[in-house]
Amino acid sequence: MWLLPGDFPLSDARVSSPEAQKLGRLLSCNQRTAGRRVYDRAMQGPFSDVAALILAGGKSTRMGADKAFVTLGGQTLLERALNLARSVSTDVRIVGSAEKFARFAPVVEDIFHDCGPLAGIHAGLRGSLAELNLMLAVDIPFVAPEFLRYLITRARNSTAAAIVPRPREWQPLCAVYRRQFADPAETALRGGRYKIASLFNAVATEEISENELETAGFSVAMFRNLNTQEELADADEGLSKTKIVRAKS
Repeated sequence: MWLLPGDFPLSDARVSSPEAQKLGRLLSCNQRTAGRRVYDRAMQGPFSDVAALILAGGKSTRMGADKAFVTLGGQTLLERALNLARSVSTDVRIVGSAEKFARFAPVVEDIFHDCGPLAGIHAGLRGSLAELNLMLAVDIPFVAPEFLRYLITRARNSTAAAIVPRPREWQPLCAVYRRQFADPAETALRGGRYKIASLFNAVATEEISENELETAGFSVAMFRNLNTQEELADADEGLSKTKIVRAKS
């Protein structure tokens, strides 16, 4: 079962299955702990000095359809990503095909084609005028805006070229990069090296650990992405069930 942050109350015992209850707790990204606060909770508006770039240029091979346009809870993943990005930035762009996406937001197209997400990050940075750039994959609909504000605030208080969550594995597609990261990215792309994480040893990188995430009240489950029709259907079913629970409460 997949559930979106805030789709049902944290301790609602009427949710149909233990798995749903577990994921509800995991995906509820409220700042509930008494731990250290890095961002100002009163700051609810979008940042004007940070660009948000939605990475939507993947081939979606396992999904069998363009991920950007599959629907979850009555909205496409692209609509969800745009709404999320616009909640934290006044400068939102899509990295992908202009033919497909220009009607939704300004588009930046890859410079290096068929080279994976690193090419999307590189293109986004080359096309941005902002020093700080939030990269957000279109297929991770569980990320909460509160976490993005936390991440951006961390980046604004850091000189690192990349600020990246690393709960268990690196999460480079929900991270903030300075424009200078485009240079080592381009060097790697020209050399046929497409692994994003390999660059984190070559540049100043600040990681956000699992312990820090949990202390701040965030769940690592928010980084789950949707790769297949089965995962999408499961997520949609979970979202529908939680709406029924809310309607009855």
